[in-house]
Amino acid sequence: MLRRRPVVGRRGPGLLGMAAVGGVAYAAGRGGANRAAQEQMQDQQIGELQAQQAAAQQPVATQPPAAPPEMTSDDRLRQLRELGELKSSGVLTDEEFQREKARLLVPR
Repeated sequence: MLRRRPVVGRRGPGLLGMAAVGGVAYAAGRGGANRAAQEQMQDQQIGELQAQQAAAQQPVATQPPAAPPEMTSDDRLRQLRELGELKSSGVLTDEEFQREKARLLVPR
């Protein structure tokens, strides 16, 4: 007589199947966590850039430049001589010399 094996029905995917399902679930969860971390980092960078742009658009309060001390006529003559020497040596162009001369001769 032949012996029959007892019929045992397996239920579920088995050990290897569960390992595969677990691996896929782990990978999906890890990918979601990576995407969330990347989005958070991008949001932070966008916030920093917006703060920089807002700071750049705000007018900068500056103080007007301090007025130079009053020059005596001797100081003006000395500076005019120095300008003339710079022009004759070729350091200053005619335009630069005229501009500086006019600046020195304007009464303050």
